[in-house]
Amino acid sequence: MTQPIENDADSSTPSLPVGLTLLSGTIAVALVFPLVWLLIEVLTVEPSRARDLVFSAGTAEVLLNSLLLMGGVTVGSILLGVPLAYLTVRTDLPFRRFWSVVAALPLVIPSYVGAFAFVSAFGPRGEFHSLLAPLGIGRLPEIYGLPGSVFVITLYTYPYVYLTTRAALVSFDTQLIDAARTLNYGKWDAFRRVTLPQIRPAVAAGALLSALYAISDFGTPAIMRLSVFTREIYVEYNSFGREYAALLSIQLLLLVLLVLVLEWAIRPGENVKGGGADHDGTRVRLGRWRWPAALLPAGVSVIALAVPVWILLLWLFRTDTARQPSLAFEWVQALNSVGVAAAAAVVAMLFALPVAYLAAIHDSRLATLFERATYVGFAVPGVVLGLALVFFGAGYLPSLYQTLPLLIFAYVVRFVPQAVGTTRTSILQIDSKLVEAGRTLGESPLGAFRRITLPNIRSGLVAGAALVFLTTMKELPVTLILRPSGFETIVTQIWRAQESALYQYAAIPALLLLLISGLSMVVILAQEGDERGL
Repeated sequence: MTQPIENDADSSTPSLPVGLTLLSGTIAVALVFPLVWLLIEVLTVEPSRARDLVFSAGTAEVLLNSLLLMGGVTVGSILLGVPLAYLTVRTDLPFRRFWSVVAALPLVIPSYVGAFAFVSAFGPRGEFHSLLAPLGIGRLPEIYGLPGSVFVITLYTYPYVYLTTRAALVSFDTQLIDAARTLNYGKWDAFRRVTLPQIRPAVAAGALLSALYAISDFGTPAIMRLSVFTREIYVEYNSFGREYAALLSIQLLLLVLLVLVLEWAIRPGENVKGGGADHDGTRVRLGRWRWPAALLPAGVSVIALAVPVWILLLWLFRTDTARQPSLAFEWVQALNSVGVAAAAAVVAMLFALPVAYLAAIHDSRLATLFERATYVGFAVPGVVLGLALVFFGAGYLPSLYQTLPLLIFAYVVRFVPQAVGTTRTSILQIDSKLVEAGRTLGESPLGAFRRITLPNIRSGLVAGAALVFLTTMKELPVTLILRPSGFETIVTQIWRAQESALYQYAAIPALLLLLISGLSMVVILAQEGDERGL
């Protein structure tokens, strides 16, 4: 039997088991470990050289562009996500449940796929140019640069705000609205004075995710030719500018940390939850604006979903493998993608299970610390994580450099929080009396976990694994930086076609990626059972 150790948070709670605590601690350290090598690399740069690089005009431009991109995407995501959530939850919008699902679907499309689809549609000599030329429209707004980057990333990150806000509105006590209406508040005043203060924490949580995505995105700024941290780090890495790449990575990490600190400092109080009386009688009647209001979800869906799919289908029928045989899609690329994504999902679940279990059953500062440590990789941009593991592999463990185990480990570091979150939530939902009953019948702690806990958290494990699988399939910078030589996947094939400006060769892998992502979303939603959601 495992010898317990003292719980440092509360002496009245069960003490921490030594074996599980050591295992969780080891996993937490392993997940934070890669960033240490990035710091070591930075410390090798001469102070004068570092000062010149950090305070150069180029670095200032990169910082400004990154801040503007993050700010623009955050504001845009709020302006799209909050109205869509309100319309699909609180109003009598036509086809409300249909739009509820469709509004979340842009999460399935990687932003870099959307980016070169929009470049193909709206860029110079794009599809829309040929369609509008007979109408006398010879020039469209510039798609490249900051405006295009903000536009595209917003289209594929607003669902973060939409989903968190929608969840808050679903659980919102509508009796508060009824009380406000009895005090002669109009619809707008009731929303501004009652609803908005209650959903602010949910809006802030979604906005934080959108901001972190924007500052971490590599593919879209690279395609849109916008000089931001992620793009410049990748460029310097490929140009053997290791010192500058490392310094830019540290600056990007500090910027991410600043965003997290600011969000924590201005975070409003928890939203008030009530009966969530979401009945037809309490919905806001849109009146004559009912059908015009449907133009918002319809318009967003057409732009975010229909345009990319239309462009991909055009490319599909225009593909000519004889023109560039080396860029032709091969099914081994799909098998490679599925293989590494499945491996990452399995390893992530193995890493997440002990950490989530310890955090769920022990109210301890140490258990909480281990759990929070697993979230570090998710906040670190993929290009930074990839660079850190390059420094580690190339400098200290060459046998692992550019191998599949190192690539899979990077995926796990990046996405294990998704598995930790779903697993911990599932464990917390188990009635503790069931486990206690098993123990009284002579089951060991391990036996009770295997026979009682594990079967009851199966849906959470599957959902977490599906999330890791989905995000691994779409991960671009980590794959580009750490993949073994000659190891091609769906995303590397898409990127090769983009770099060659032969977008038609990205059609099959991009459509296949959307199909696999969609199936992963179905698996995730299927695990929700009878819980309230979309």
